[in-house]
Amino acid sequence: MPGMPAMKLYKLTTHTRGCNKSYDADLVMNLKDHPNANVGDVVEIYAPDDENGTHLLLQITEFNVNAGRDVISIESGIAAAFKMRAYSNVVMRIVNPADVALDSIEITFKDQYMGRSEMWRLKTYLTDTCVYVNKKIDYNDMQIRCQVYEMWSQGERVASGVITEDTKIVFRSSTSMVYLFLQMSSEMWDFDIHGDLYFEKAVNGFLTELFQKWKKLSCNHEVTIVLFSRTFYAAKSLDEFPEHMRDCLQLDYKGRFYEDFYRVAIQNERCDDWCTVLGQLRKLFTSYQATVLRYHEREHMKIPPATNSTATQGNFLEVLNISLNTFEKHYLDRTFDRTGQLSVVITPGVGVFSVDRELTNITKQRIIDNGVGSDLVCVGEQPLHAVPLLKFHNKDTTLTSADDYSLPHWINLSFYSTNKKIAYSSFIPRIKLPLFGSTLQDASEGGEDNERHFLSCNQSEYKHNHLFDYDAYDEQIFQPLPAQSTCSLQRVVRAKKTSVPSLETYAYNNEWENLTPTQIPAIRRKMSDPDIHHGTSAMLAALQPDATNLSESLASEKNSRRTIVSIAPIVRPGRALINPFDPSQVTIKLTSNRRRWTHIFPKGPTGVLIQQHHYQAVPAKSTQAGQHQHQKPLQPLHQNGSNNNNEPEEYGGENGEQYDRVSSYSMLSKSVSSQSEDKMDFFKRRQNSIMNALPANVPNLTATQAKSYLWGATGEQEWTPAITTGVDWKSLTIPACLPITTDYFPDKRSLNNDYVITDYTLLPDDVNHDYAQSRAVYRKPLSTEEVCKEIVSQRLAQGFQLIVVDEKPSNGGGCSSGSAVLPVKPPCEIKKEYLLSIGRIFHKISLSGSVITVTGYRPRHPYPPINVDYRYRFHAPQHETYEISGVNFTTEKLENFNWNHMDLYICTRGDVDYPLMESLKYWRYRMYLLPRENIVNKIASCQRCDIFPDATADNTQDQVEDFVRLIEAVSKLKRQFARKARDSPIAHSITKRRHSTSIISRPQPNQGLMNSPFRERVGSNRLPEKRPSINVRPKLENGRIPRHFPATDAVAAAGIAARDDQDDGFPVDIKFSPNATLADIFEAMKHPVTGVGYFSKTQSLPSCTFISYDALMWLKTRLNNGRQPLELLEAMRKERMICHASGDWNQPVVPGFVFYYVVEQDKNAKDYAQPLNDYRAFVNEWLEIEFQGCSFLWHDEQVTTPVPNFLRESPAPQSWTDASTNKRVYRQSHLEIDVNQKSDRMEWGHVKHHTVLQPGFAFEIVVEWVTSSGPIVADLIGGWMRKANQFNFLVSVPADPMAEPFTKKSDPLRGPIFIPLCTTFLPDGATLFDEFPEESRSDRMLFLQEAILSKFGFLPCVLEKKFSVGKDLPKEYQYVHCTGNMFALIRCATNNNTQMESPIQQEEEANFTRCVYGHTNNTNVPKKVGFLWAWNHMIPNKKWKAQTINNSADGELFQLKLLKDFREFCSNSDHRLATFWTQSQEIKRKAQKFEFNNNNNDEMKSK
Repeated sequence: MPGMPAMKLYKLTTHTRGCNKSYDADLVMNLKDHPNANVGDVVEIYAPDDENGTHLLLQITEFNVNAGRDVISIESGIAAAFKMRAYSNVVMRIVNPADVALDSIEITFKDQYMGRSEMWRLKTYLTDTCVYVNKKIDYNDMQIRCQVYEMWSQGERVASGVITEDTKIVFRSSTSMVYLFLQMSSEMWDFDIHGDLYFEKAVNGFLTELFQKWKKLSCNHEVTIVLFSRTFYAAKSLDEFPEHMRDCLQLDYKGRFYEDFYRVAIQNERCDDWCTVLGQLRKLFTSYQATVLRYHEREHMKIPPATNSTATQGNFLEVLNISLNTFEKHYLDRTFDRTGQLSVVITPGVGVFSVDRELTNITKQRIIDNGVGSDLVCVGEQPLHAVPLLKFHNKDTTLTSADDYSLPHWINLSFYSTNKKIAYSSFIPRIKLPLFGSTLQDASEGGEDNERHFLSCNQSEYKHNHLFDYDAYDEQIFQPLPAQSTCSLQRVVRAKKTSVPSLETYAYNNEWENLTPTQIPAIRRKMSDPDIHHGTSAMLAALQPDATNLSESLASEKNSRRTIVSIAPIVRPGRALINPFDPSQVTIKLTSNRRRWTHIFPKGPTGVLIQQHHYQAVPAKSTQAGQHQHQKPLQPLHQNGSNNNNEPEEYGGENGEQYDRVSSYSMLSKSVSSQSEDKMDFFKRRQNSIMNALPANVPNLTATQAKSYLWGATGEQEWTPAITTGVDWKSLTIPACLPITTDYFPDKRSLNNDYVITDYTLLPDDVNHDYAQSRAVYRKPLSTEEVCKEIVSQRLAQGFQLIVVDEKPSNGGGCSSGSAVLPVKPPCEIKKEYLLSIGRIFHKISLSGSVITVTGYRPRHPYPPINVDYRYRFHAPQHETYEISGVNFTTEKLENFNWNHMDLYICTRGDVDYPLMESLKYWRYRMYLLPRENIVNKIASCQRCDIFPDATADNTQDQVEDFVRLIEAVSKLKRQFARKARDSPIAHSITKRRHSTSIISRPQPNQGLMNSPFRERVGSNRLPEKRPSINVRPKLENGRIPRHFPATDAVAAAGIAARDDQDDGFPVDIKFSPNATLADIFEAMKHPVTGVGYFSKTQSLPSCTFISYDALMWLKTRLNNGRQPLELLEAMRKERMICHASGDWNQPVVPGFVFYYVVEQDKNAKDYAQPLNDYRAFVNEWLEIEFQGCSFLWHDEQVTTPVPNFLRESPAPQSWTDASTNKRVYRQSHLEIDVNQKSDRMEWGHVKHHTVLQPGFAFEIVVEWVTSSGPIVADLIGGWMRKANQFNFLVSVPADPMAEPFTKKSDPLRGPIFIPLCTTFLPDGATLFDEFPEESRSDRMLFLQEAILSKFGFLPCVLEKKFSVGKDLPKEYQYVHCTGNMFALIRCATNNNTQMESPIQQEEEANFTRCVYGHTNNTNVPKKVGFLWAWNHMIPNKKWKAQTINNSADGELFQLKLLKDFREFCSNSDHRLATFWTQSQEIKRKAQKFEFNNNNNDEMKSK
């Protein structure tokens, strides 16, 4: 460096961040030492005596005048990690960031939700910064916390470096939604080479290791574990099955009947210690096979014999689709403490599956489009051909048809092997040997062919082969390929005695026995994958699935004769062939799908992307002596593990001790770790062994070329038989999120020929100008640049990726490498261009001046939509049996997404003209506000759970006050005067006035209020932030507020106890005389201090605004008997004294959180603000909620009858929706989300809420957004939850709480528990309600069910009515438990005329179904009376588990105790139900008697 001595030494000191304000950076130095250095420069620090040692890179973020001369100070944690001793001498020099640029970096984050647009913003924020291993990154604007995990530069892993525009950032989440599927196929009960059951290998081996790794990296995944299998039935026709078995039967392409079973062991759980779960799985394993195979057995009934399928025949793709059905709806049930989705299938097989072509296409498209990680872990031995391998069902039964294979790149494959050593051998067999000496009979009996029997052919067949010239044969097999053919292997197939004779050749059918394999000519296969590159017509395939080249794992269809031979070669030019033994012969055309995930892989030493869990066998002679190499024949391609299962060393733990610290640019490290000798030389060895390990002829297949290998996730690694696949632990512990960048864009020719181009322009400034004029509430519009950025963000959020294109003048001109952004036009105007893609859809967004142009490219021939109707049986936790369910798998037509609407929504900042529609897949967070009950503790001390009191009025007022406080917080309203704090110990208050602040004492009890000299100012204090407080619950008569307190007593109480029953924060200074006029009352109400409190000035609210609830409560305390506050307010409105705050005179006075304002005001006052005079706009800005069912708070009502609703002569309506038919259930308002002004983007959303608050009902609030960041929304909702939690609390609930089978969008692995209600408990078998007319009985039954639910603490939830064309849907009501933990649903059981068809049947026509049975059992109309019960999976189960009942023997969960007790009650055990019935009848009798007496008394008086 000029001006700097080459080797100037500095004294190194360390500092701790935070203890001294001036030492807050990673690196602190004095500017005088470094005249040439600038803030932002990157410096390299290393020990002078150790040129090849650890080099640390840090960025200068600030200079410190107080630092000593010739001293630099680095943060102590970094110094410790990089083994730099304090007070040693170090060299420091400025480096060029380009020399130390990182190719890729992995960042991990935990317990937070980071959407894809936040990832993009974080990437921009990190560009041009310097990072080191384990660096903690805080991005405050977005409230994101994350940590650096691993970095790669120039083909190797490094310890520090600089992030540039071109660095690929991989985000890995240690709190994901993880589905673990265990395939319980027949192999699970077989033994592996070490004598363990494959199940033991999977659970005691793989899962145990996985859970240990989760613990080590402190992962906090939300896990669901499912055991699944397929059962085949040996039957020729449906008639062999009894009626009860037919619902879920399906028929496969060979005409075999089968049924799929799913056993959910763990559902949405988070655990600190997963070991307990392993025990649960072992228990399930012991009974699994018997339960499933004998599931349908009944007394005296013959059912077809059942067998468990092999792994190959299993329901592998169906399982992936089931998890996708849940993952697709990530925007519906958004939680803010996890990101990412992973489905892992653990199979005892070897990675070969026999699959259906349509289902494969659907699965592939859905997995790729949704960006879901899918891992396959095989615990079987790795075969000698490329896997994962999908073998398509061959529906063509002619002799000449051949089998077709596909190598899916969208499945990440791992092979798990245990580290057991066998003393006598180091050989690991890669082929599973069949059992000898079986007889043929059993094979033909069990409807599924069994691989054990395929050696049963006559052994003498092979005798003639013993003089065979093997060398000549081998020579012919291995001759070089003909030049013109790209992929055909011409092979002469000779029968030869091998250890695994092929079934495909020697089938059981006698007529084939004499055909010698030598006569079999070449056969041809079908095209296997639309992505495969079709070459010359010379590509004739000559692969015969024979023992010589296809391992036993392919021999799945044992005696299917059609796969054997083709008599004549069939030439179909232009069709490519996949040879699983040599997949590298076929290269495929690059597509965007192929490159969707590639940016999560690091570049290896040869410059191709690599997967770190593939290992290559290395000849021992090439390694240097003394490196212990001869003991370990397996050498990772680019990884520091030593065996295919000794996973890559995990570093980046708490202190990062176990990490190879390497300098940022290829300086070889001295070992910092003493953990393993191998690791010591990891980087030194790279020169010789790694280069040898890679095949010499690595073709330079890089992203720039248009071809890619078929096999492997990266498409750049060549498959060779020597590659051993280990376990990709990283993907299984901290799964990667779909990368935000990719690099494939079609060339010009392809764009013109294969794509339809559409474009539209946006002029945000013009649009905003128009909207700002018409908008009731002015908000700062987004600038054109912000709109452009937001448009890109929305596409990223919906799964698009930014395309990073290498600079090529030919390629559209406007793309620089790195960010696809480059100024092309003269610099006079802004010009930016972004390219994005998902699947076969490309978008180009260009910003030029104030014009944004959106160009869309969609395929000219889109894939037709496919819909698969799938039936299965599943058994969820706490369910009694396997229940029937059905689900649809559909591909989504991404080209139909209405981007134009979304872009205009962004331009107009969410104006009412462009509402969010369901099809826009906006995010939502749904909550219920529930009253706080401390009942869980009561249940702990009592045996029964039906102890919830009837909803009483005693704390209704507290709950309503609390609710008002919450809605004020949601609306961000402040009040002009502070009401006194709740429960303030003194009843004195401070009057906040402009001219005086004096403490005013209460009048003495003997001074009448009306003539008190203090009347004007007594303890007034109006309010904000806190709501009026009720300090002492009024003593209740008949459960209602008493009608009148004598004024003097009230004040006396206040004087003595410093409490006041009347005190709701309004001073009780006036009691209006009975003949006070409306004007007098209005004047008192208007008083700035003692009147009803106004809100402080807020945009779009007129001045002097109050809410009707406050006014009613204010009047209630001041009116004498007989005058109703609501009537007075309505009279004031009619007299035009007050008006709805929108300025609309037609809006009547509605009690609740509804805004009104005082009409007569001084127009010249400085605080004066006029109303909007636009009701629709006002409603879009402000939440207004009517209060029902609590009018006793402000006027006296007659006491309602105590008779239970189900026994009344005319039952009361179930809820306010039944009472008022035309009322809307929900309303929507605009919501400003970024309350704390933290974000660097414009954030807004909407809040949807119930229009009515009724105490004793759940109140629903849903936050909806697209243009907001997860952490900011989480912050907002967290604030609300803290506000509401004195007498109420907010709990998050799923969009579809019951998840009923056969309903659209329902979660396939969740379902309600049906709890039947005993209805035959009356003596002599009398029916319930027979004293009432027939037509009211079904409703009465619902009201009885409702009464039972309320005894157990369930509250009703009001839902929008479902409508169905031409069908009368059964009545149904939903309830939520007051703890928020469970839901219940009741349906009218008797309307038998309302037959519901399964909604699946009414879908589109392109249906694929294997269901044999047309109709579904009508699931929506219950046959029996009962309850559907479901768990709230949105409550994290750590909270769940906190609610164990302490004194119960087994720490029983409160939830499970409640369910158990509820079941017992409903089944009338201990006659509890009958007792409840007789008590209710008794109450009714007493009430009738009381009424009769009263009527008699009245008559006597009138006489």
